[in-house]
Amino acid sequence: MAFAQTFKALSDPLRREILTLLKDGRKSAGEIVRLFDVSGATISYHLSILKKAELVKETKVKNYVYYELNASVVEEIMLWLSDLKGGKNND
Repeated sequence: MAFAQTFKALSDPLRREILTLLKDGRKSAGEIVRLFDVSGATISYHLSILKKAELVKETKVKNYVYYELNASVVEEIMLWLSDLKGGKNND
């Protein structure tokens, strides 16, 4: 996992909202678009960045594209952050 790409993806509020939405399970691209007041092209752009950062996985079923959280990458980020917190010097 490339942390720079991951944190760049996480830096945008809309992308964080998409990730929050996907924590409840996979959604089609159309479902995601309908939940935001932006164009389909804008959502597609943000999903592409999340995909490149491996934060979401894409599955194609017939004419639909579904997105879901990539739990292993999210867990890796959480572990890394937890290690940072645990590494505090408590003098």
